[in-house]
Amino acid sequence: MYSAFPDIDTELNVLRKEEWTERQRRHRTELAVLIDPYLEKRSRQVKDPVLDFLFEYYPFRPSHLLRWSPGIGVKLETPPDTTLPELSELTTDDTGAYLDPALFPKKRISSLNWILGLLKESGDRKPFFGCFGMHEWAMVYRAGEVRHEQIPLRLPDDEIAEFVESRPLLCTHFDAFRFFTEKARPMNRNELSRENFRAMEQPGCVHTNMDLYKWAFKLYPWISGEVIREAFFNAVEARRVDMQASPYDATEFGLEPIKIETEAGRKEYLERQMEIFENSQPVREKVIEGYEKVLGFVE
Repeated sequence: MYSAFPDIDTELNVLRKEEWTERQRRHRTELAVLIDPYLEKRSRQVKDPVLDFLFEYYPFRPSHLLRWSPGIGVKLETPPDTTLPELSELTTDDTGAYLDPALFPKKRISSLNWILGLLKESGDRKPFFGCFGMHEWAMVYRAGEVRHEQIPLRLPDDEIAEFVESRPLLCTHFDAFRFFTEKARPMNRNELSRENFRAMEQPGCVHTNMDLYKWAFKLYPWISGEVIREAFFNAVEARRVDMQASPYDATEFGLEPIKIETEAGRKEYLERQMEIFENSQPVREKVIEGYEKVLGFVE
């Protein structure tokens, strides 16, 4: 365990000011393409079913997402008059600034190991692509009320119920399953609970791949801003598909429906789900590497 750092420079990758300020600029610029218009719309109380979800369901504010971090194991060169990233965990000395492993809360180490195990185990499982996004339909099945009042349903309640009853519910992700209506839960083929959450996760699930963003930002600022940003963009694409395949009509938000109630729609969903899986693989590896790197410094 690191407690004092007489030889810390031998442990750190040193970034010249030009390098890290460019990385910081790029981080803000790439995210601004989505975040700046979103914040402007939010100031006018205009809804966004993709980004609203990502910033409400996942408790990581846009201001934090925009804030770049070098991650652990990096020293930033800080010539005079250098403006450092806004990170309270940064420690400075005569040669630069770095995230001090001694400041990492030791009580979090066990949870980091649990998450790392989850990421590895679920990633090693064979992906399953047979759910066809039915979870969003199960969330409104015979509900008697609409979950998202600002977005209309594409089909009347009786047609939604008829379709749900015609298809198997094969959800493997507990955090989606827990929003099923009471009448839909017994219809799911898999028994899901908080206790078997880790055992049921599998890498073909759209929500599991969306959650890579959650696991990345939970390690902020100890994991690099680049990894969090990549996981965020991956989550945006996953959420778009999630909404397109739902029973909601989000056309006014630029989300053309994937009509999974048709054979053509299910084929399209399968293609998009497999694409998300492929794109998520390198993101998962980077998040895993981030956890391993942090644990290597703090354990």
